[in-house]
Amino acid sequence: MLIIPAVDLRDGRCVRLVHGSLAHETVYYDDPLQAALRWQAEGAELLHLVDLDGAFAGALRNVAAIDRIVRAVQIPVQVGGGIRDAATADDLLARGVERVILGTVAVTAPQVVEELCLRFPGRVLVGIDARDGRVAVRGWVEESETEAVTLARRMTEIGVRELIYTDIGRDGTLAGPNLEAVRRLSAGVQAKIIASGGVSCLEDIAAILTLAPLGVTGVIVGQAIYTGHLDLGEAIALVKGGAANAG
Repeated sequence: MLIIPAVDLRDGRCVRLVHGSLAHETVYYDDPLQAALRWQAEGAELLHLVDLDGAFAGALRNVAAIDRIVRAVQIPVQVGGGIRDAATADDLLARGVERVILGTVAVTAPQVVEELCLRFPGRVLVGIDARDGRVAVRGWVEESETEAVTLARRMTEIGVRELIYTDIGRDGTLAGPNLEAVRRLSAGVQAKIIASGGVSCLEDIAAILTLAPLGVTGVIVGQAIYTGHLDLGEAIALVKGGAANAG
């Protein structure tokens, strides 16, 4: 299982939100490259970049920051937020981004997801961001009628191999992950799952690690590593030790 640090971009800075609300923003780095290099130095094997401005606007807004990070780090980078068409995904992948994360477009134009999966197998993820079990779109400001498990099944049927599940109610709160929701999703689809939202401590990482047999292959950490509630190196050591013990 991978521990994947999040670097959320807004107005060119590295920030964290609570429940995805711009009214509850904390700036951690004026230069997000500092965050990316820090997490790489502490052992991260993959970075999770989110263009928050892009998620709200519907088009990428922090390309310069993404470019700088991709050029500077030696580990893969996955990017989400505002990728609403194939051309934007093409551009990011051409810039050196390893994987793109599609969210809103999975609900509004699934044919775009299918096309990209055919062209870039294994490099297209779908982010399923849910509030009370229903998928939220357009920067989490709109709630659809689609159930998270329903969307997950549709996506795997058209070629998506890996999903990111975020519980919006837990995101940025340090309240602990929604293990039951992750368990239900993992049991309902034949795809790898990355869990996100609410992680606060090593005990949360250990709890998510118990879901590895169900196909949970990663966990995204954000607020906890920025506030110091969770030490990234310790979390990575925990999952590597768990994998070794399992083997």
